[in-house]
Amino acid sequence: MPQLVKGGKHAYGWTRVVQTGRILLPPEAVEEYGFTDSMKLIILPGSRKSAGFSVGSRDSFSRTPIAAVLQTHPELAKFQLPECAVVDYKGRPYSWTTLRDGAIRVPPETLQHYGVQIGDKLLVIRGSDLAVGFAVRGPIVEEAKKHPDLAVFESSM
Repeated sequence: MPQLVKGGKHAYGWTRVVQTGRILLPPEAVEEYGFTDSMKLIILPGSRKSAGFSVGSRDSFSRTPIAAVLQTHPELAKFQLPECAVVDYKGRPYSWTTLRDGAIRVPPETLQHYGVQIGDKLLVIRGSDLAVGFAVRGPIVEEAKKHPDLAVFESSM
């Protein structure tokens, strides 16, 4: 996994949002974050600069500021909301989805909350040790465009 700039973030590569809203995760990211098939993942908003979102396990957020979101919205923490339904916390969208066969599926109406559309190519980033990031735009995406060697992960479904 290349580091885009010295001292900067590492990128797994690119993934495209296909017509069904399916987004393939790089196998390296699935392994690194300890995700397993049928695992429920929390969807967090990306930064205002890069848009997009991050996904991580509920347990990884238990001792972070994100725990406040889960305490405020126990229906999200307990996965009692319909999958991909959005709740608001301090003006930012939060949701959940399930990892299936190395991919998540997020419907267009949910993707819109994160500034993502069907067909977008997302940069998959090692965001932190808590969640894997999916950026749509911004300086890191522009830098990644200069790296033609980055892997591309595409779903055919």
